[in-house]
Amino acid sequence: MAELHIIGQLVGASDFPHNTLFCKWALHTGGAWRLLSGSKQGQTQVDNPQTGNTAYWSHPIDVHYATKGLQGWPKLHLQVWHQDSFGRCELLGYGYCHVPSSPGHHRIHCVTWRPLGSLWEQMSQRKCIAVFHREDFVLGGKTPRETPPTLASCG
Repeated sequence: MAELHIIGQLVGASDFPHNTLFCKWALHTGGAWRLLSGSKQGQTQVDNPQTGNTAYWSHPIDVHYATKGLQGWPKLHLQVWHQDSFGRCELLGYGYCHVPSSPGHHRIHCVTWRPLGSLWEQMSQRKCIAVFHREDFVLGGKTPRETPPTLASCG
């Protein structure tokens, strides 16, 4: 039975629209893999950098697996979250990367994707300002009254 040790750290994240970030992570494997020691999922602390746009976590990962075959090689799944001053959390991006199959020291950069969200979430992300008249909520059409709702341009 082959064994795999994954020892490393989640260093941090940069170039996100907000600075107060934390990361939820998980290692996913195929059915032939058995966890011998360590945690296969976890969460970093929230970092609020005072300068720059990089949040640093230095969160350790130390996992030991045993396997009967190479199918289902481990993948690291990441979710980068923002926490605002009220403690509310918002998913900013998610991604995954394969754990290297060769021994040695590796530096892995994981690209993340952002959920698209609803029309309202997309508009608020672009800092759009919408002005509506009374109960009217019509975009791109005529309202029962002669005055259509106004939507300011997105910038």
